[in-house]
Amino acid sequence: MTTPENPTAVGTVTRLRFEHLREPLGIGTGTPRLSWQVETKVDGWLQAAYEIEAYAADGRFLSSTGRVESDESVLVTWPFAPLTSREQRQLRVRAWDAAGNCCDWSALTPVEVGLLVPTDWQAQFITPAGEVNPTAAPTPLLRRPFTLTAPIHQARLYITALGVYEAEINGQRVGDHLLAPGWTDYPNRLRYQTFDVTTLLQEGENVVGAMLGDGWFHGRFGFGGGRRHIYGDRLALLAQLEVTHADGTVTRILSDESWRTAAGPIVSSDIYDGETYDARQEQMGWSTAVFNDSHWQDVQTVAWDLATLIAPQGPPVRRTQIVPPVAITQSPSGKTIVDFGQNLVGWLRLTVQGSAGTTITLRHAEVLEDGELCVRPLRTALATNTYILKGAGRETWEPRFTFHGFRYAEVTGWPGELTPEAIQAIVCHTDLERTGWFECSDPLLNRLHENTVWSMRGNFLDVPTDCPQRDERMGWTGDIQVFTPTAAFLYDVAGFLTSWLGDLAAEQGKTGGIVPFVVPNILPGTPPPTAAWGDAAVFVPWVLYQRYGDRQLLADQFESMRSWVDVVATAAGADHLWDTGFQFGDWLDPTAPPESPGAARTPSFIIATAYLARSAELLGQTAGILGKTDVQAHYLDLAQTVRAAFNQQYVTPAGWLLSDSATAYALALQFALLPDATQRQQAGQRLASVVRANGYRISTGFVGTPLICDALCSVGLVDVAYRLLLTRECPSWLYPVTMGATTIWERWDSLLPDGSVNPGKMTSFNHYALGAVADWMHRTIGGLAPAAPGYRHLTMQPQPGGGLTQASTRHQTPYGLASCSWKIETGQITVEVEVPPNSTAEIVLPGQTETVQVKAGKHRWQYAYEAAGGKRPFLTVDSLVGDLIDDPEAGPLAIAAIRQHGTELADQMFAQETLSVREAVSFLPKSDKIIASIAELLASLER
Repeated sequence: MTTPENPTAVGTVTRLRFEHLREPLGIGTGTPRLSWQVETKVDGWLQAAYEIEAYAADGRFLSSTGRVESDESVLVTWPFAPLTSREQRQLRVRAWDAAGNCCDWSALTPVEVGLLVPTDWQAQFITPAGEVNPTAAPTPLLRRPFTLTAPIHQARLYITALGVYEAEINGQRVGDHLLAPGWTDYPNRLRYQTFDVTTLLQEGENVVGAMLGDGWFHGRFGFGGGRRHIYGDRLALLAQLEVTHADGTVTRILSDESWRTAAGPIVSSDIYDGETYDARQEQMGWSTAVFNDSHWQDVQTVAWDLATLIAPQGPPVRRTQIVPPVAITQSPSGKTIVDFGQNLVGWLRLTVQGSAGTTITLRHAEVLEDGELCVRPLRTALATNTYILKGAGRETWEPRFTFHGFRYAEVTGWPGELTPEAIQAIVCHTDLERTGWFECSDPLLNRLHENTVWSMRGNFLDVPTDCPQRDERMGWTGDIQVFTPTAAFLYDVAGFLTSWLGDLAAEQGKTGGIVPFVVPNILPGTPPPTAAWGDAAVFVPWVLYQRYGDRQLLADQFESMRSWVDVVATAAGADHLWDTGFQFGDWLDPTAPPESPGAARTPSFIIATAYLARSAELLGQTAGILGKTDVQAHYLDLAQTVRAAFNQQYVTPAGWLLSDSATAYALALQFALLPDATQRQQAGQRLASVVRANGYRISTGFVGTPLICDALCSVGLVDVAYRLLLTRECPSWLYPVTMGATTIWERWDSLLPDGSVNPGKMTSFNHYALGAVADWMHRTIGGLAPAAPGYRHLTMQPQPGGGLTQASTRHQTPYGLASCSWKIETGQITVEVEVPPNSTAEIVLPGQTETVQVKAGKHRWQYAYEAAGGKRPFLTVDSLVGDLIDDPEAGPLAIAAIRQHGTELADQMFAQETLSVREAVSFLPKSDKIIASIAELLASLER
């Protein structure tokens, strides 16, 4: 790659970023760290030095670092004097390798600082004057006319709300953010947004305005009908418009008592219940200078601590996709049902024509039951939008201040025939950058992976929620604790989760270090410490460090991490066994009754003590990374002491665990609770036996499910992990796929085999937690994993199995695109990998044990290879017997005869290629019961 500026360049510096932001306008620090990547065709390229240049916004050169001898290219410390509020720079970077070859300059990339200190704010929060309405009320419009008497150079709008807002200037929408400012722990952390509004202004008369909605701040939220006004009883707007003129003077338009307000056309808006919009109440041109607001009312100021204002650390919520209907049908009761073919999160956009006052009602649900919209799983959430036409020709409408989880919509009141062109689903979520992809030869696994992606998209809507549809939609800590490794592969969640962790730490400050069940916390009372859920304080920042290499994040979260471990260590007491207090345990163990989801096979105290050991260990390792050696020693010693107590209390010398459950063994293996190698191997074998005894169906809940495949692989039982993954009988990962799922379900059997909805009151069809297995798929099937923080060094070790013939995995690491793929064909395997510039990798090829060290570039191997497990992986009793029987019609007879011995038969036959029952007999254990069953089967076949 060459450019006219440097025709001898061997590459180009690209993707210059500041902190974890793609759009660094209004950034919240004066010393943003820099990251960049290099595009080059030079194999093995490693950076040896870099240079950074800074320019003013008008392009004037300001300063340079000169050549800096360093191989760092991710989150590099800001090299210039700190920027102040509102200050702008443009930066560019170039880099050299050890041979002195230079990569060309990156493009100039702008960065602009927001308002860093409370005194930067001169605006005040304003709200409609008058008494507080204790119930849902029409959403207010607020406006302020003003005059600009000099040419405009640039303009910035700094804005936020108590509630949610949408701003306009001169009749034009400001930005494309949705549900801003989002949901945070408002009393401690309230985000503001910065918009470049230069092109929206004009010399002369102008108007700035905003529409407010209830959102999380003011609307109904919580269980059992929830509460309103959790954070405050008034909606309010804070807006500071700063216009810089060509002569350098500045005009500021501030939210204050000079603004005016009136009720808008949104009669009501609520995240759970939906939005009602009466288009007849629109005040046309309300945000333009020609509008007469003499009939509007006064506003009043609202006190709020401006020190709580913070700049965003991640991307905003946006519209990300439009999904057309796949079918419009009539239900048995005559209702119009629209099917979008995909369970998604967002809302509907209508294009309609009719007479004034015509009322269209839209109800949303994830599934149908008996052909009708199934709203029972929504509990008290109405999930209903209403649009009342104004009768002015063709009208297009979509809601602003709500969202729904749905695949199906019921439409009533539509004037005339509803056509597919008239209704669309608008997908909305935090606008994260996609960074990870996976595919393989099994279409069901591909659908499982795609379901995980869709569930993440729907539930990463400003906070990592549990579900997007019912009267909940909260940031449950346990869900994100188990899912963070998957999330960090699929999307760039560094800024998103860094922000959420800031809320987590703020919530801990109210509870003496206890991590609440949900963050932000809107549940009443002081929560007890709970294992796996509260451990998000430790696990989430640790995973983010491993995936993004952000040491500063560990430093920022260290006190949060330590306060949590100290709370738990105190709860465990002198014997170091955390066996008291409330626990969620292995939530949604498939054996738990529908109305008692915490009734798991694994005792909660085993889970709690295991998590204490692991969190103490991770905290100790974090202290070591941060140079806190005394603290490191303390917590590593604590971890070892807890392990010893766990081993003595819950583990036999033969490696068996109390409760003898899959989750218990998975925890013991993955959290290094079994110090003896023999004990580990025996525990692994026992885990495999437990899995086999359950017919290779899932027997784990929220805690055990993300760990079990890795636990099996850690003791060499990759084939058992594959069989567990590929089982289709309920409960299993693939059962929902066979039932038509397009997202991950909350329960393994949210939809029962007969097509009816699980009778439990807690039945979501969009819950990402059980999709955490995708992380194992990326690392084991796809073979791609970080070997050093931030993927500076990678491990590529694909382990084919389960009858798969090919798989490929790609991930946009902080250094560039890494990929690993393999394909088995005609007795050979081909493995191809790509290592991004400025990183290295260790490769362990399938069927081989030696490690190959490679540098950046593309690498390919091809060699003879016999797939393990034969040509037909026998995944269930049914599929096993189907392969054993020559005559497919005899399958049901075989199933009936040997189902009670199916797992034993499958264990013997998994690696065989036997084609008949007679030949299968020679592989069976000498069991009288099995021989008798087979003899009976043979006799029936011969008859």
